Amino acid sequence: MAKTISKSSIKKVVLAYSGGLDTSVIVSWLKENYGCEVICYTADVGQGEELSHLPEKAVATGASKIFIEDLTDEFAGEYLFKLLRSGAIYEGKYLLGTSIARPLIAQHMVKIAQQEGADAVAHGCTGKGNDQVRFELTVMALDPSLRVIAPWREWDITSREDALAYAEAHNIPVSSSLKSIYSRDRNLWHLSHEGGILEDTWNEADEGMFQLSVSPEEAPDQPEYLELGFEDGFPVKLNGNSISPANLIKELNQIGGKHGIGRVDMVENRLVGMKSRGVYETPGGTILVAAHQDLESICLDRDTLHYKHLLAQRYAELVYNGQWFTPLREAMDAFVDVTQKHMTGTVKMKLYKGSAIAVARKSPYSLYNEEFATFAQDSVYDQSDAAGFISLFGLPMRVAAIRDLKTSAALYGATDSVPELGYEKVQRD
Repeated sequence: MAKTISKSSIKKVVLAYSGGLDTSVIVSWLKENYGCEVICYTADVGQGEELSHLPEKAVATGASKIFIEDLTDEFAGEYLFKLLRSGAIYEGKYLLGTSIARPLIAQHMVKIAQQEGADAVAHGCTGKGNDQVRFELTVMALDPSLRVIAPWREWDITSREDALAYAEAHNIPVSSSLKSIYSRDRNLWHLSHEGGILEDTWNEADEGMFQLSVSPEEAPDQPEYLELGFEDGFPVKLNGNSISPANLIKELNQIGGKHGIGRVDMVENRLVGMKSRGVYETPGGTILVAAHQDLESICLDRDTLHYKHLLAQRYAELVYNGQWFTPLREAMDAFVDVTQKHMTGTVKMKLYKGSAIAVARKSPYSLYNEEFATFAQDSVYDQSDAAGFISLFGLPMRVAAIRDLKTSAALYGATDSVPELGYEKVQRD
């Protein structure tokens, strides 16, 4: 059972604030129900919204002050590119755009709360979603003394109409009473869409819903090529030119969106136990993931590459579940760092009608050896060696087959037909 917060003990709260209806109402609701000072916190993680009007709006709704921070460079370099190097993709499709942003935002909320001497932090996440877990686990990991207030788990407001009525009754200025039929989350990495017609899994997503990408059918009829340069697994160059992490993602979003790249429609398993349908647009991220995977194909040995695939699945679960600030994630990053020390090179990508295909790659650390792989005559690989290798590699299968034959023969009294286990001598010139 959840621990009840003593409202009288809360004197100051830092609220994750967007300026929308829900968080505007929460400012007033916190003051009314907790009698506390409310400080708003807004993180710019590339959501593309105008944030300059927020200070006036926050104060007008009852906040004592507001902090607005540009976290786009930190988000790209310290979070998104770590995610990229890990290879993490949730349930084979989701590039974790919303999931990866939450621990960063919560981390900075905790810093502001400590700086301002706050007793608690608050968020506007609903009780059905994953974000409540991601925010609150981060707070627990970074400052367990802070209380967490989640109004959606306490108040009597159950709909947008209820929230609008509360805003009107408390003279809270809200910009509009209209709402998109979709629930969206946007940042530097992606744009997600949920709700509306998507709640019926048999409905195809409406083309007018998409905002970052054109439909593949409407994409240019000619492919576009680009080159991505990596150093230690970090993408650092676009077409030979050095570029900052945030600017690289922005540029690739524009290019990829033009070609209809990065659309995903999936039903995923939420941490809270239910299935949920989401449609995601991740143009730049899709290009980067494809390029990074391709570079790993020539720079990682077989066993390391295959084991990294196993780790990537677990890494994706940690990110999705909000377990960024955990010893396991730090340990996994240490493994990833070792795998990326030779991940330097260039990948040429072909973008066409919704697809991002790696068509060429090179690296000074490539393990690909043309002399070994050629179908022509070579001097480094004796093909006759393959016979002995196959004999030993298949020995367990042969032993099992002879066992099964003996078992079957014993049942039917035909033991004379069972071969003995033997070895063919490999003849060599």
